[in-house]
Amino acid sequence: MSGAEIDNPSAAAMYETDAAIHHLGIEIVSVDEGSATVAMTVTDTMVNGYAVCHGGLVFTLADTAMAYASNSLGSRALAASASIEFLRPAYADQRIIATATSPHVGQRTSYWDVAVTNPNGDTVAIFRGRTKVFDG
Repeated sequence: MSGAEIDNPSAAAMYETDAAIHHLGIEIVSVDEGSATVAMTVTDTMVNGYAVCHGGLVFTLADTAMAYASNSLGSRALAASASIEFLRPAYADQRIIATATSPHVGQRTSYWDVAVTNPNGDTVAIFRGRTKVFDG
């Protein structure tokens, strides 16, 4: 999806200057108000010494889903904290998908749950993050 195809003005504006996702090949699958789905194909350069996707890259994918979901609400938000539980490995050539939704959206602070899944629909990781609205 290109920036012009993203139907959310805040997310579309972020996408244009988000160098990290372009470098990693992260694709914006969908952005709706309060949710987002992003995907990434694990490349040979993303695997660790055990031939599985580096956990930091799985975290980055989940964090990206949270970023687009939290900014879809019209305010500028940044991550304040996050944690992840790795449940199973992802491998080279797999397309992994992260979907973010919120159990709580406040005026300044929101919480986000992100599920990262593999092509079979199995959960690779679960991520919980907190974002804060900022004015700058």
